[in-house]
Amino acid sequence: MRAVIQRVDGASVTVTDGADGSDGPRVVGEIVGEGLCVLVGITHGDTAEKAAQLARKLWSLRILEGEKSCSDVNAPLLVISQFTLYGDARKGRRPTWNAAAPGEVAEPLVDEVVARLRALGARVETGRFGASMRVSLTNQGPFTVLVEV
Repeated sequence: MRAVIQRVDGASVTVTDGADGSDGPRVVGEIVGEGLCVLVGITHGDTAEKAAQLARKLWSLRILEGEKSCSDVNAPLLVISQFTLYGDARKGRRPTWNAAAPGEVAEPLVDEVVARLRALGARVETGRFGASMRVSLTNQGPFTVLVEV
């Protein structure tokens, strides 16, 4: 399980494909003010235990202003599934996605990360699994960390 974590001063995700029956693009998840925008990638062999481990790490990681964590200041998180985190472009000009878990495996595990964060007391917004999305954020710092569990 891999996560790209960005310290943000506001972030949102807009669904652009209209697959949900809407007439056009609409915001499905948004955090205002200081928080974290987290892109989560799932690979083969990832488990609910790893999802719980990642949730604990996200909730307690001291990367907010003043070396605080989300748990310290009740900062929100925007969690978005991102299978492309397991893209491999070492050979040729076209990445392969072989290391990314298929949707039927990945979606429940991303949902598990979100559920575990909420169980810890976090305010969590999300994107829509498998949808065409646009993510907007203001990276504060800039500050970006890669975490693997």
